[in-house]
Amino acid sequence: HGGQRGVHPSQLLPLELVDKCIGSRIHIVMKSDKEIVGTLLGFDDFVNMVLEDVTEFEITPEGRRITKLDQILLNGNNITMVSYQRLHVLIFSTHKLISDCIQLHLR
Repeated sequence: HGGQRGVHPSQLLPLELVDKCIGSRIHIVMKSDKEIVGTLLGFDDFVNMVLEDVTEFEITPEGRRITKLDQILLNGNNITMVSYQRLHVLIFSTHKLISDCIQLHLR
């Protein structure tokens, strides 16, 4: 096996894909239908994430609420989807990735 040359993103494990997002802006959809955009600082094996420069979007009966936060620790159990630019990975509460749920939009 010589290096990473020719490795297609779909051949990487889910946590390897998330690892490639460290230092980048990501978009997260939560089970509660909240959406969070922030810079990923780190994560653990349970996909608990530390994000900075965070914007939280929430639809309430009163309308759309936007909250700005400096830094948060996000519980991975509440994450439905993580999106980074053209690479989308669906992560379920069991933290098992189903191969049919990987969507790659590579141009």
